[in-house]
Amino acid sequence: MSKDNKESQYKEIVTNKKAKFDFELIEFIEAGIVLTGSEVKSLRDKRANLTDAFARIKNGEIFLEGFNITPYKNGGYANHPEIRQRKLLLKKKEIIRLERMIKEKGLVVVAVRSYFNPKEFVKVQIAIGKPKKLYDKRDTIQKREAKIEIDRALKMRNK
Repeated sequence: MSKDNKESQYKEIVTNKKAKFDFELIEFIEAGIVLTGSEVKSLRDKRANLTDAFARIKNGEIFLEGFNITPYKNGGYANHPEIRQRKLLLKKKEIIRLERMIKEKGLVVVAVRSYFNPKEFVKVQIAIGKPKKLYDKRDTIQKREAKIEIDRALKMRNK
């Protein structure tokens, strides 16, 4: 099975577009996440927000904080809180490596996207990133605007 076909089977829930703008993303890691039933049902309705989500390591475990999952409308008394720490499922070696990178290099672990894999498990793609300075963000904006102008000029030329 080709990589493109494999990725097309994933059902996208939510992406963090701000992560690419605020951080220089170095490495991506796929992690499972521990959720309650009402949280999964709410995610199926795509009622979530990853904008401020980041990972923190505590006592050898990694937790996702700031992942906003709106309470399920038919949840009743068993509904979940909107924002809480959610445990990420990674191997011990990966957690130790992440912890070392965070401490030594001053990097940050941010959530980039969330999706259902083909087996219908919820996965979160986290990325190790280096925070961008203000001038880096300006440079990103200039490059994006230049690309838009080039695309416009090519489109006008091809007409």
